[in-house]
Amino acid sequence: MLSPGYARRVHPRVLIALVAAGALALAAAAVIAARDEPREAPGALRFEGSSLPKGLRAPELGAVRTQDGERLTMRSLRGRPVIVTFLYTTCDDTCPTQAQQVKGALNDLGRRVPAIAIAVDPQRDTPTRARAFLARQRMTGRMDFVLGSRRELTRLWNAYSVRPQREDLEHTARLVLVDPKGTQRVSFPLDQLTPERLAHDLRLLADGH
Repeated sequence: MLSPGYARRVHPRVLIALVAAGALALAAAAVIAARDEPREAPGALRFEGSSLPKGLRAPELGAVRTQDGERLTMRSLRGRPVIVTFLYTTCDDTCPTQAQQVKGALNDLGRRVPAIAIAVDPQRDTPTRARAFLARQRMTGRMDFVLGSRRELTRLWNAYSVRPQREDLEHTARLVLVDPKGTQRVSFPLDQLTPERLAHDLRLLADGH
């Protein structure tokens, strides 16, 4: 700020030039600050679930089998998003709820997306029980149970940070979305999962986001 005495001694043209230079400096600083401030593109699309760390690959399924005795590989599912969830066949509360959420999302989505339920109680999760569970949930042909020994399944539980079912402790109720390139991208705990939110994120992954 120029003092009144100094302003009276300065030629009017010089005074105008000084004021203009100050205004330009302030404008330039504002432009730089606005440019450096992080902004989202208009209409940016966000996942409804929690985004997972970059580069987290979905593990291959290994020697496990489906409820029909078939081998299933993650590589064979590339090119489409994949729903990976963790259920046990004798569950009568959280697991049926999660299966229904998946069914609702698939209905909403209107396209075929692979859905895998990795068993978390291998002692009781037999092929017969798995087929019966899927039939009760009207998910036969829309979801596959992945069954195996505790040793075979432990590798998968660890890769997805899931705690298996125990007599004294409920398993981790979690759903993970794998993108078409085979990377874990989005996670939903059961209390945040709805068919609409799940379908929304599946669409984003299918469209390459």
